[in-house]
Amino acid sequence: MGTTRVCGEVSSGSSKSLSQSLTVSTSTTETVNGVHEFKICGYSLAKGVGVGKYVASDTFMIGGYSWAIYFYPDGKSPEDNSSYVSLFIALASEGADVRALFELTLVDQSGNGKHKVHSHFGRALESGPYTLKYRGSMWGYKRFFRRSSLESSDYLKENSLLVRCRVGVVKSVTEGPRCYNIPVPVSNLGQQLGNLLESGKGCDVIFQVDEETFNAHKLVLATRSPVFKAQLFGPLGNPNTKCITIEDMEAPIFKDCLFTDVPSGIFSWGATPVLEFTHPG
Repeated sequence: MGTTRVCGEVSSGSSKSLSQSLTVSTSTTETVNGVHEFKICGYSLAKGVGVGKYVASDTFMIGGYSWAIYFYPDGKSPEDNSSYVSLFIALASEGADVRALFELTLVDQSGNGKHKVHSHFGRALESGPYTLKYRGSMWGYKRFFRRSSLESSDYLKENSLLVRCRVGVVKSVTEGPRCYNIPVPVSNLGQQLGNLLESGKGCDVIFQVDEETFNAHKLVLATRSPVFKAQLFGPLGNPNTKCITIEDMEAPIFKDCLFTDVPSGIFSWGATPVLEFTHPG
């Protein structure tokens, strides 16, 4: 089996400069986005765990990296004296300089849609996406929400909070001329024609040999044998021939010749004299 190598290339210039060519590549940068919801049940029991202590979501995959949400019921910083709850998104898998856009939402559970949202998405970024340097790096807010206001708001329902986190991991892909290795199978045309002949599909001529009949295809016969080409499609031939009688040949030998895959130039159908044609009508 051979292999053909095909490369994409754009020609440039007139016919006088055929040796010149132009290749093109394109870099596309976009975000791979995903959303994770984290429900925090039993808020009143989590409260009082201590400053810097957190409850964490299960890890989730976005853009090929693992992430986790960290909620601090008593805040992350001692200087805030537990006046605020803190909320962060953290890189939970190994990675270096992972660039991403983030959005943290505290969901309004009253159904009024007045969510508290902190987002990178949909706004101009002077310094570009945020970069997380290593596993455990975080983005978020130490003073996400004042705790006294939270506990009297519609964000807290049946002692539960619902946090929605959206992450957009920045990915860059460069595409240029592509090369393809295309395997070229060894030709088995002879076998395929033999299978077609044996199936009887599309046969348009019959050979009568020693009281046996054999179906065949006129075009195949004419392609393989100049004698049959002349007899079937030549100036003196008749393309409407439906039956050909062959004498002085035994049926098994003729069948062998008809079905054997012999290289072109060694065997020529029609070498045996055709003594009688049967025409329609």
